[in-house]
Amino acid sequence: MDIQAIRQDFPILSRKVNNCNLIYFDNAATTQKPRQVIDATNDFYSNHNANVHRGVHTLSLEATDLYEQAREKTQKFIKAKTPQEVVFVKGTTEAINLVAYTWGLSNLCKGDEVLVSLMEHHSNIVPWELTGKIGGFKVKYANVKNDGTLDYDDFESKFSAKTKIACLSQVSNVTGIINDVKRVAKVAHDHGALMLVDGAQSVPHLVVDVQNLDADFLAFSGHKMLGPTGIGVLYGKREILEKMQPFEGGGEMIKEVEFNQSSGCSISWNDLPYKFEAGTPNICGAVGLGEAVKYLETVGMDNIFCHEKELTSYALERLKQCSNVILHGSTDVNGKCGIIPFSVKGLTSHDTALILDNYGIMVRSGYHCAQPLHQQVLKLQSSDRASFYLYNTKAEVDRFVEVLKEIGAA
Repeated sequence: MDIQAIRQDFPILSRKVNNCNLIYFDNAATTQKPRQVIDATNDFYSNHNANVHRGVHTLSLEATDLYEQAREKTQKFIKAKTPQEVVFVKGTTEAINLVAYTWGLSNLCKGDEVLVSLMEHHSNIVPWELTGKIGGFKVKYANVKNDGTLDYDDFESKFSAKTKIACLSQVSNVTGIINDVKRVAKVAHDHGALMLVDGAQSVPHLVVDVQNLDADFLAFSGHKMLGPTGIGVLYGKREILEKMQPFEGGGEMIKEVEFNQSSGCSISWNDLPYKFEAGTPNICGAVGLGEAVKYLETVGMDNIFCHEKELTSYALERLKQCSNVILHGSTDVNGKCGIIPFSVKGLTSHDTALILDNYGIMVRSGYHCAQPLHQQVLKLQSSDRASFYLYNTKAEVDRFVEVLKEIGAA
């Protein structure tokens, strides 16, 4: 990887913040966009803008072709069997809600259980708690060890005949810990349960093969992998999606709506994946996501992961030299992606983030939408989080550590 050449593709990296060179270490929240993605979205609105699937004129056909090309690129990227298994949604949150409200409320009832872990992002907790109150089923929580790693023995011991679906993030958005979701999926299937994988932090950084993982559902967001905001994907095995009811009603998701004066409307759903894509979709977002996938494939996902692993290892060693910095969670770089949670002694997480911002360094502060992990496992009120991506450098890490040492000396 030629990191300097890659950095030239990202216009925002050349700007200054508070008269300092921008150092962007908030990639777990959202990533920056390369010129190729920016140009693709600009080209769509400049030359091809029209609605999809509904017109026979030139622009509509062009827009539809670009939209479906993006679906095929995404299908191949995650190695799904067919494009029909790729549903475009707003992001990871909507994807999980879609499963909870459609599959969940149709298949779960009183006495059934959904199994999740304490390290989950709120988007993999709240939808199940909400639908559980409606459907009467229970959400059970598997423990996480003090170092932030999953307690596999506890997770697997909580499977029973009552368990209908297991939900687990492949990579923790707080610690970067990589979970063996393939192992958990096997246990789930052995108990007759389904497996939902939150891939928000894994799809942008790892080679993800849904068939190899044997995941029944996979949810991820475009904006965390160089794409636009407002576009994401729900992958589902075709045989499961076929049996599910639509999430929203409206245009495009229906095949026929026939009205009879005596019996009212008779409605039949559209084919996959369109029965889950009601209304005008985020066409330009999908086009941008397709271009982001192309960019990542050109660089190489293995190359990206190796770069992040090397950078994370380097950053951890440098941060250990800062007497005022406390690292949280496991520091075993072999079992994590490029995410480092930390605290600065004597400062709140928000104070630390604001001070770093004065030096042009962007990190995340707070719960990172994972309050149970912070409070129940890490015993923290909040933390700071530095997260890396393909365009970050060791020189940026050096500056980051230098500023942290200045904070400690102040």
